[in-house]
Amino acid sequence: MRIGIVGKPNVGKSTFFSAATLADVDIANYPFCTIEANVGVAFLPAPTPCPCVEIRAQREAEGRLEPVTDDDPRGGSLCIPNTGSCTGHIRLVPTFLVDVAGLVPGAHEGRGRGNAFLSDLASCDALIQVIDAAGTTDIEGNPIGVGEDEEEVAQAMVEEYDFLITEIAAWIQGIIEEGWQRGVRHVQAEGDKELGEYLHERLTGIGSTPTKISRALEGFKAQNNHESPPWEWDDTLKHELARHLRSAIFPIHIAANKAEIAPGRTWSKLADKITADGGLLVPCYADGELALCKARKAGLLNYIPGDADFTIADGAQLTPPQQAGLDHLGRKLQDLGGTGVAKLISQVLYDALDHIVTYPVQDESGWTDGEGKVLPDALVVPNNTTAKELAYAVHTDLADGFIKAVDCRSKRVIGADHELSDGDVVKIHARS
Repeated sequence: MRIGIVGKPNVGKSTFFSAATLADVDIANYPFCTIEANVGVAFLPAPTPCPCVEIRAQREAEGRLEPVTDDDPRGGSLCIPNTGSCTGHIRLVPTFLVDVAGLVPGAHEGRGRGNAFLSDLASCDALIQVIDAAGTTDIEGNPIGVGEDEEEVAQAMVEEYDFLITEIAAWIQGIIEEGWQRGVRHVQAEGDKELGEYLHERLTGIGSTPTKISRALEGFKAQNNHESPPWEWDDTLKHELARHLRSAIFPIHIAANKAEIAPGRTWSKLADKITADGGLLVPCYADGELALCKARKAGLLNYIPGDADFTIADGAQLTPPQQAGLDHLGRKLQDLGGTGVAKLISQVLYDALDHIVTYPVQDESGWTDGEGKVLPDALVVPNNTTAKELAYAVHTDLADGFIKAVDCRSKRVIGADHELSDGDVVKIHARS
């Protein structure tokens, strides 16, 4: 699962990426600072508490474990994650982010990094477009100072979104036009279903599926009541088709960045448009998230990505400037209800892309692996993933030898086609 971070230069795209991943990327105030696509891992809270909370409750009830104390640095968590962490039964799980180099109008014609930018998107399952909510940059990404007129900034945000979807649609149009005459000849000879097959064939390299193509064609036909056959479509109709294909293959969600200095709720107008398009918009403060994560990493404070507050770590020695900076951050967090960075990525992953977190184990009684570690693995998988598909996510050999699985809570045997739910703890039995 990969989520692409996209947008014009100089809107805080690399800051957003670095805040989410704490990866070491260049952050500077000039266009094309990011030259090659960066890939990093963001750790997000699982949608529901880690199942280790149930283990603790059982052990405490049986008298095998004392209740958690205030000085427990892990807040009662008992699991031993191989990846990520768990504090206070909040399990942080990984997802891949791709920070794609800056986009300018005309990329599909070769401007900026041109098709290299667009090609970097091909491996992404969804896109988060970072947009300047404060009006500090022009359409090319050049700094122009903070905007003063809320309505002007709001309109600029809509234009920023429109130019990205136009560029991606133009790129897709170029792909489908390369063999258009050959494709429509098959439609002419064998019927409308051939158009869907042609489009899937042309776009399979950028993430198309028959379902996505079908959805795009349905939307296109619903909005374009015309009688002309595909071999008579002009560039306008083909571009409109490409826009629907873009929507199906590359759903776009919005990080309204620099919200902390915006001249009002500049993102409201775009939020209405995004919601109508089936997307998400969250006001973001990427600079603040990056500062909080760095301070947490330095041991100065306690902070979980997505929270709207933080506390100073015990024993932290803060200089007056550090204290003033954290006070300022705290006020901004209260104003915005958090930095929005982890919130948006989580909503894209769990809601828009409909993923869940499951916990495969080797011991169905103690919920441990072969070394006795409690709930070491938390896998992010599509909702309704089957037990056998989970086995493939763990290891191919486990799936190839699949016999059965066990729901570790109910101790009930489940079959290969049983669909899993969020938070399930599963033991897989397989032939060795």
